Amino acid sequence: MLTKAVQDAINEQINAELNSAYLYLAMSAYCSAANWTGSARWMRVQSQEELSHAIKLFDYIIDRGGRATLKPLSQPPTDFKSLHAVFQQILEHEQGVTKKIHKLYEMAVKENDYATQVMLQWFITEQVEEEKTVGEILAQLKMIGEQSTALFMLDRHLGTRTAGS
Repeated sequence: MLTKAVQDAINEQINAELNSAYLYLAMSAYCSAANWTGSARWMRVQSQEELSHAIKLFDYIIDRGGRATLKPLSQPPTDFKSLHAVFQQILEHEQGVTKKIHKLYEMAVKENDYATQVMLQWFITEQVEEEKTVGEILAQLKMIGEQSTALFMLDRHLGTRTAGS
């Protein structure tokens, strides 16, 4: 059984994951409106991935005999300066999520909750991948600049993303 502290912290993380999904969906809408269709698709896939993270945590609470409680979502931004600004915000957002996961893991250690520590290992590994992927996209955006045919090529490449990739 989960301690109340761990259960509450996981519920907070569920909210963070749902807010992430909401943010990526807002970014997808921005990209669609700006005709960055590949990036819009990438953001939609990312939104779905964040939803799956929330469900994974939700199910974990239930499996451990706890109670999942949902909280209101924050209003995401709707306008961005550029595609580069979108991905910069994503990197900063993912770094914030990583910090939250680390704090949650620290709590599980403090509470001697070994099962939660094991479950959170998946999220820790996932965050390394998230930050690496966005960092690579940002590096490519910096290399090609804001006004370049290569930017359209990158956008097309981002549009090839499928769930789980």
